[in-house]
Amino acid sequence: MKRFIVTGGGTSGHINPAITIADALCKHYADEGCEIIFTGRKEGLEGELVPKAGYELKNITAKPFPMKPSIRLVKAIAAFIKGKKQCAAIIREFKPDAVIGTGGYVCAPLLEAASSLHVPVIIHEANAFPGRANRMMGRKADLVLTGFPDLEKDFPKASRVVYTGNPIRSVMTDTDIAESRRKLGLGDSDKLVFAMGGSLGSKTINDFIISAASDPRFKDVKFVLGTGKQQTAKILEQTVIPDNLETHDYIVNTNDYMTAADVSITRAGAVTCAETAALGSCSILVPYPYAAHDHQTYNASSFEKIGGCILMPDKDVVDGKLFDVLYDLLQDEDRRMNMRRNAKKLAVLDCDEKIVKAIGDLIDGE
Repeated sequence: MKRFIVTGGGTSGHINPAITIADALCKHYADEGCEIIFTGRKEGLEGELVPKAGYELKNITAKPFPMKPSIRLVKAIAAFIKGKKQCAAIIREFKPDAVIGTGGYVCAPLLEAASSLHVPVIIHEANAFPGRANRMMGRKADLVLTGFPDLEKDFPKASRVVYTGNPIRSVMTDTDIAESRRKLGLGDSDKLVFAMGGSLGSKTINDFIISAASDPRFKDVKFVLGTGKQQTAKILEQTVIPDNLETHDYIVNTNDYMTAADVSITRAGAVTCAETAALGSCSILVPYPYAAHDHQTYNASSFEKIGGCILMPDKDVVDGKLFDVLYDLLQDEDRRMNMRRNAKKLAVLDCDEKIVKAIGDLIDGE
């Protein structure tokens, strides 16, 4: 029987890869048995998504560390100490073969507790530039799995660094345009634009979609918008929703929408980019302008260079430049199909196998 504790929280970009890794491990070790639990904050997004995926979530205390000294830093340190004690108790009781973190401040208590108890520590870093929590814990990691190549320099003290690509849900690799459109009730001539700004939402994308849906040029286009939980109430209170716009605070079956949509408009986080490639989505990528080291622009550029997306800076969307770009793209089916084919060239479809092999080599001593 293999046992793992997995953690990752705050955004779907951390949580969904964690769930995907857990699923892959359960499948790989099905014959001998595999038990997996998660740690995180029940009030965080992981408190919703992890139980939905069928895994138990052990609630722990954690707070983000501010960049500058303040009372928030004192509270974050106190929360970390308490969370580490909670995680140490969970580890002693569960006795995992390894713990796995995919990013976010909720990872630190578990990974630090595991290191102190000499339990193997595994980190998956999805982005081209590692986040603070992963950089910190990478110094004690037995294994770092990376979504982009050539990140060894960012984890110089890790025992081993392996490029695997970014894990995505299995539903992202087995899709069909016609079937997805049928599931969503779309006819052959219907036009669909799907947009989302990640689990937390994007004001830039939300504002654009609401305006576009009200534009006479798009009156025959159906828009579906994942607003993000933080912005849903404000949008519903202050905005008149056009009849051709459907809004959701969070969308689980993004695979159906990204496959069926004539055009998808999203941020360019690492997981979103991996899903865009796997699905062959026709996408306009709008990188989050405040991402560390502007890594989302780097992610999107890899698609733009081969004609696999349209890269639209956030400022250009705010300035109204996306209206004409979207209109022209909706009129050009050949270009949309070429973008789909080019995006698929960047898919790493054996990511799960690479991750499972690297973890197996570590815990089985191969």
